[in-house]
Amino acid sequence: MSARLEIDRVETAYGSTRVLKGVSLDVAPGEFVALLGSSGCGKTTLLRTIAGFLAATSGAIRVGGRDISREPPDKRGMAMVFQSYALWPHMNVAQNVGYGLRLKGWARPRIAARVDEVLAMLKLDGLGARNVAQLSGGQRQRVALGRALAVDPAILLLDEPLSNLDARIREDVRHEIKALQKSLGITAIHVTHDREEAMVMADRIVILDSGTIAQVGPPEDVYNRPASACVASFMGATNVVRIDGRRDGDTLAVAEGPGNRAARIAARVPAGFGAGRLAAHFRSEAAELAEPDAPDGDALLLPGRIVQAAYPGGVWRYAVAVGEGQFMVDDPHRRTLGSAVAVRVPADALHLYETGPTPN
Repeated sequence: MSARLEIDRVETAYGSTRVLKGVSLDVAPGEFVALLGSSGCGKTTLLRTIAGFLAATSGAIRVGGRDISREPPDKRGMAMVFQSYALWPHMNVAQNVGYGLRLKGWARPRIAARVDEVLAMLKLDGLGARNVAQLSGGQRQRVALGRALAVDPAILLLDEPLSNLDARIREDVRHEIKALQKSLGITAIHVTHDREEAMVMADRIVILDSGTIAQVGPPEDVYNRPASACVASFMGATNVVRIDGRRDGDTLAVAEGPGNRAARIAARVPAGFGAGRLAAHFRSEAAELAEPDAPDGDALLLPGRIVQAAYPGGVWRYAVAVGEGQFMVDDPHRRTLGSAVAVRVPADALHLYETGPTPN
C-alpha cells in the first residue's frame, strides 16, 4: 500500500520559536524522499510533525487527500523506524515484529503468519525466538524495519535508522531498504545527515535550511546544480574563492585576485549577472594540481604552496595554501612540501553565486 503525502504550508514551533516556516512538499505514491540538511535545519521536526509527534501550528498534512493534521500518530496510517531502533529488550524478535499487530487486535495465528512473512522478506528466517539483545546491529535494524512494515503502513518514516551501524554494514543495509521500498511500492520519507546516503537511496532530495526548503529535486540535479551557496556547501562544494567577474558573451572574464589568476572561462553564471563579486564554490575532488605557470585551459587557477601531504592509498593528498585559504587536492605524483603549485578547477566544476558589487 502507498499513498500521496501533501504538506501544505506547514509551520511548527517550540514555544515561541518557529522551526518550520511554511513548508510545502508533494510526495507521490511510492516515492522515496530524503530530508537533508545541517543540524537545526528542521528536518527532524518536519518528520515528527508528519508522524504526529509534534503538532503543526498552521498548515495541513494530507495522506491520500485526507487531512490528518489533527489526528493522533496511530490514526495516520504511518510507521516509523527510529534512530535508536526502540526495540523492546524483554521481547524476542517475533514479538517485536508483531507488536503493532497485537495493538491492532489481530488474532495470534494471523500475527504469527504475518511475522513469518516479514522475517522471510528481511532474511531473518529462524531468528524469531531469539532475544533482540543477541542480535548484531544490522539485524536489530532489520527487526525495527520489520516491525514498521508488518502493519502495512501507507507512509514509512525513517529517522536516521542507519547512523548506529558501521560503514560497511550501513552500505549494505541502505541498498536493502531501497530495494524493499521499491518492491513494496511504499511511500517513504527518510531523514539523514549523510549526503551519500541520501544520494544513493532517494528519488528526490529535499534540502532544508533554517526551517524552509532551499531546494528539492532528483539527486543528480541537486548535486550538479545547487540552487544556492548553502546548498552547494552542504552538497560538498565547501571550497570557496571570492572572485571579481564580468559576463562577456558566453564566457566569464575573471580578474586577477589575491587567490586566483586572471582567466576567461565558460562557467555557468547566475541569471541576470553582469559584473560583480562572485563566490566560486567547488569540491576538492573536482580540483587537480598543476604547475604554477600552467595555461588555464578553461579553468580557474589558484596559485599556492603545498603545506601538508599524506598518502591514503592510490593517490597523494595535499593541503595547498592559497591566499588566506587552504584546499585539499588529490594528485597521483609525489611532491615536495613547500612546492609552488596551482590548484586547477575546471569551469564546469565551479558553482558561482553573487555576493555583491565589485569593490572600487
